[in-house]
Amino acid sequence: MKLDPFYLIVDSAAWIERLVPLGVRLVQLRIKDMDEDGLRVEIRKAKALCARHHCQLIVNDHWRLAIEEGCDFVHLGQEDLQAANLPEIRAAGIRLGLSTHDHAELATAIAAAPDYLALGPVYPTILKKMKWAPQGLERLRVWKGMVAPTPLVAIGGLNPERLDGVFEAGADSAAVVTDITLNPDPEARAREWLEKTKRWR
Repeated sequence: MKLDPFYLIVDSAAWIERLVPLGVRLVQLRIKDMDEDGLRVEIRKAKALCARHHCQLIVNDHWRLAIEEGCDFVHLGQEDLQAANLPEIRAAGIRLGLSTHDHAELATAIAAAPDYLALGPVYPTILKKMKWAPQGLERLRVWKGMVAPTPLVAIGGLNPERLDGVFEAGADSAAVVTDITLNPDPEARAREWLEKTKRWR
């Protein structure tokens, strides 16, 4: 399986409506605090928008809703992985991405036979408090050797200036949240990412 090198992560269908039409081909809908009815509405909107613009939608955490809404990709963190019913996810034909932060988590993730793995934070990140230190490019290179041919997503502290190093270290895709969503001009920044990742596409 091949992932687009530009992996956008946003927390609403409104962001998807705003940024995906620019040419984004891979987006994760990551909503942490919302009731089930609200989540279902957001997932349905996101799914329709992504279908219209030929973009791959990944639903974060909410695997049951992803099954019920006919989505085709979910991403789970390690805690969510422990609670998830992987056979049910697989039976629904849903592909699976997993987060990893250290060697123990990597072993757990590999055992689940995911369709891709994410490693982070590669650089310091402001998205959330992390108990893990930045992993750096060398760890990315080592992990790529361990998980290949499974695609590896780099996440944490990424910006257009750091992308060459990330891809040269072996990442198949680079995930971004705040570098775009907190930028004064998110559309312009997303276009920078699209341009910068073009040669890796």
